[in-house]
Amino acid sequence: MESRLNPWLLILVGAALIAMTSCGSSKSSPPPPKPCQVSATPPSGLEVLYGVAYSALLNYFEVASIDPTTGALNVLPGPDTFVPFSTDGLVAVHAQFLYISGPVGTGPGGAAAIFGFALDQTTGAPTSLPGSPFPLPQGDFPRGMATLPNSYLLYVADANRIDVFAVDGKTGVPTPIPGSPFTSGTNTQLAADPSGKFLYASDDDPPGGVLAFTVSPNGALTSVPGSPFTVPGQTVANSLPYTIVDTGKFVYTALTASNSIAAFSIDSKTGALAPVPGSPFAAGTQPGVLALANNFLYAANEKDGSISGYSIDTDTGALTQVPGSPFTLNGVTLTADLSGRYLYVSELAGDQGYNIDANTGALCVGAGMLQGIDGPLWLTVAEFPSSGGQ
Repeated sequence: MESRLNPWLLILVGAALIAMTSCGSSKSSPPPPKPCQVSATPPSGLEVLYGVAYSALLNYFEVASIDPTTGALNVLPGPDTFVPFSTDGLVAVHAQFLYISGPVGTGPGGAAAIFGFALDQTTGAPTSLPGSPFPLPQGDFPRGMATLPNSYLLYVADANRIDVFAVDGKTGVPTPIPGSPFTSGTNTQLAADPSGKFLYASDDDPPGGVLAFTVSPNGALTSVPGSPFTVPGQTVANSLPYTIVDTGKFVYTALTASNSIAAFSIDSKTGALAPVPGSPFAAGTQPGVLALANNFLYAANEKDGSISGYSIDTDTGALTQVPGSPFTLNGVTLTADLSGRYLYVSELAGDQGYNIDANTGALCVGAGMLQGIDGPLWLTVAEFPSSGGQ
């Protein structure tokens, strides 16, 4: 015969369990999650988030101002026309102009090109520059981009070379400097040192590493002795480094083929790199895009739907995973606001903002959310003077 439990017995047992929970077993229940202790120091001026298509799923240009108190995103008008369906580069120069690397065939006559926009100094809204898109001389496939702090120099990773442009401070028109393009290894992403003296590029040639250059006053590049700097102890033929960031003391690059983060210390006189003890540091599956937020580093692990967060030892450069890392966040690209209070993660279905705990680096869901985007975006943030002008 089929056995059945007496329904009245189930009710009595349930009541007893409820009573136990309310009286004595609450100590074993996990406490509610605590909100992130976001830094009390907001940015000094208006911050605007820009996003353009990372993949060929869409033609989209996202512009949104960042609420300094909550991190919420307020959508602003974008440009009337925009061509690229995919890009690997997005950078703001002097918070006056925004440049985007375009795929092959987007420039005049089908040449590789970069797209330029003037940024409204009050709202941050972009307007296409006259003459844009600008073709790259000898350009093959423009990808990552960088600019030196407080300069009008624009660097573009382009196959086995790096294009260098002087940007006109009034018109935004980029003009190649003498000697450009400069020969390099196979590079995809760039990072400028905060000192303005060095430029670093991810080196895709086996076994993978970092290319280092000194920067002359006019922006010209000279390879640093010893470059490229390889990652010691690799177990793969090519670690395939991708995005790269520079704190001023340390350089980090995501090693997509070995699921780790390589760390190097910078010789402040020569720009030469030395491996940080313990490097490379473990990450998730296929870490790609990195973002710095004060003394924290975040990596989007594209293949396992997570984000690894690390605290940076400011003396040694060693990385230690922050509480809760890796975070289950299905992000592909990410960026932090310039005050280091908020992290914005681009997913297949939109962009989500997270509060960054100023003490631990842990992530909490924040107010910033934009939905309805059919594909991830490259993201960057520019800060404008609070007075609305320069």
